[in-house]
Amino acid sequence: MKKFLALILALFTALAFAGCGGDKAPAAGKETPVKVSLGMLRLTSSAPLFLAMDKGYFQEEGIEIEPQWFDAAQPIAVATASSKVDVGATGITAGLYNMAAKGQKLCIVADKGREEAGYPSSALLANADQYAAGLTSIEALRGKRVGITQKGSTYEYMTGRLLESKGLSLDDVSLVPLGKLSAVMAALQSGQIDACILNEPNVTKAETDGYGRIITEVGDVIPYQTSAVFYSPDFAKNENAGVRFMTAYRRACQDYYDAAIEKKDPARLDEVVKIIAKYVQTPESDIRAALPYIDREGRLLVEDIQTQIDWYAAHGLLDGALSAKDVVNTSFLETAMKN
Repeated sequence: MKKFLALILALFTALAFAGCGGDKAPAAGKETPVKVSLGMLRLTSSAPLFLAMDKGYFQEEGIEIEPQWFDAAQPIAVATASSKVDVGATGITAGLYNMAAKGQKLCIVADKGREEAGYPSSALLANADQYAAGLTSIEALRGKRVGITQKGSTYEYMTGRLLESKGLSLDDVSLVPLGKLSAVMAALQSGQIDACILNEPNVTKAETDGYGRIITEVGDVIPYQTSAVFYSPDFAKNENAGVRFMTAYRRACQDYYDAAIEKKDPARLDEVVKIIAKYVQTPESDIRAALPYIDREGRLLVEDIQTQIDWYAAHGLLDGALSAKDVVNTSFLETAMKN
């Protein structure tokens, strides 16, 4: 009897230790590593991806990230829709919606940055000389040259929405497509354009370098799901890997939100800023000055996706019929939230 009781006690102790931080058996599905190519830009709004990569969250889920760096949003959408990269993380453009309208099965799955009142993310800037000459409001854009990366980009959308908030339209300005963000910034600095919209940390860089002045933060005028994480058609077929990716991503969103939005712990904020700066390749002071809003759970503003689709359609930038339900798939995140 004593031997039996001793055996039971030993078994109970072993189980208790296993549930309190001892080595855990791998969860179902996590024992098979999967390589995931990830297309993204070096922007502050990619912070959760940087954190998940740097802190090993993807690795813990059996995800081996192969980062692919791009210079503009639309090429990421094209690469993701054609499954040349597994996961894309960038602005939601008219090009992406057009591919979906033509039958591409690309899925928008999670938040990667939104315009939220009171939080820096994207801003309308004027060339410093133009600002000094009176270009200090949205209304003053009438007749001005406004730089964008390309037609149908998030920059055209934001410019149009800001103008419309003051009773103007894109017809009231001269849009100057320049291809890359770096070219837009160079044109603002040289005075080849009068104004443009930039993302952080480029907003802070333009101000710090003295050639740009903020007219308004975009989020103070419109709520906007500016960028997202989306899955390629091929990757979306792998539900297990898709959920594992979202599990790591959601964990990093929580880290970012607690450190950068709620600022619960100065040491954690320092860590987050240092990691972002490493990937964005920008001074930590610029990152710290403008940390954008990202949902703590990675949730999308689904209703705004429909607003965007309607706007692009109304401006002749959408070829075909489309609704938000055709492109949004929150099931991967919802499953990850239950884990």
